[in-house]
Amino acid sequence: MTAVDYRGQTTLITGASAGLGAEFARQLAARDSDLVLVARRKERLEELAAELRAHHHIQVHVVEMDLATDNPGQALATRMDQLGLHVTSLINNAGFATFGPFHQADPERLRREVAVDVTAVADVSRAFIEQLRTEGRGVLVNVASMAAYQPNPRMALYGATKAFVLSLTEALWEESRGTGLRVLALSPGATRTEFFDVVGTTQAAGKSRLASPVDVVRTALTALDRRNPPPSVIAGRMNRVMAFLARRLATRRQVIRAIGRLTAEGA
Repeated sequence: MTAVDYRGQTTLITGASAGLGAEFARQLAARDSDLVLVARRKERLEELAAELRAHHHIQVHVVEMDLATDNPGQALATRMDQLGLHVTSLINNAGFATFGPFHQADPERLRREVAVDVTAVADVSRAFIEQLRTEGRGVLVNVASMAAYQPNPRMALYGATKAFVLSLTEALWEESRGTGLRVLALSPGATRTEFFDVVGTTQAAGKSRLASPVDVVRTALTALDRRNPPPSVIAGRMNRVMAFLARRLATRRQVIRAIGRLTAEGA
């Protein structure tokens, strides 16, 4: 396999109004992919779409949608049919986290978190993966997290959702071998996006240095361009080292206690 050729492709990106979603849009537009940008904030999507059309002369469609609603995959597939679009690549980027003790969290917020971070990823992937496999020239990227690699006290649900995304995506990587579709789980660490504004605190990052969205997205696209793309990739050398150490050189108890200290009040 050679580097992905995005020319003539249509890539659907969820959570595209800011952060990694917007950066995926910019880097894929630079590679000449047409785009479908999906998020709740239509005004932000329209601004980004105008920028990309002007700079790259591609087609960009905007879809305002709350992925926490029922059957988001079918809703997006229906909308693509209405627009006469054939999606060849998919980036499931939408997601958010809740910080604090699980027993104190707002149950409705937790429900929405599962709906967006778990249900929508599975539902949207299922809605499009057959045509992605048939087309056989694009990518399916699901954004996981470093939080997927261990339990996360004070972000318990978020870590669990990202563990789901990592496991699902790596399984789809194996199922899709030989079809031409390249499947990848991207696991960023703390990144300079609106993530912590939504969470409500930077404590969720512990003492981590914030990565650049440009570098995180570049890591994913570079991995996909390999002759034999991996099922998953961790963005950032130090993050890769930490994940290795957590799995090989520490007990489960030690890892959980360490993450708990990093996210504790006053950390």
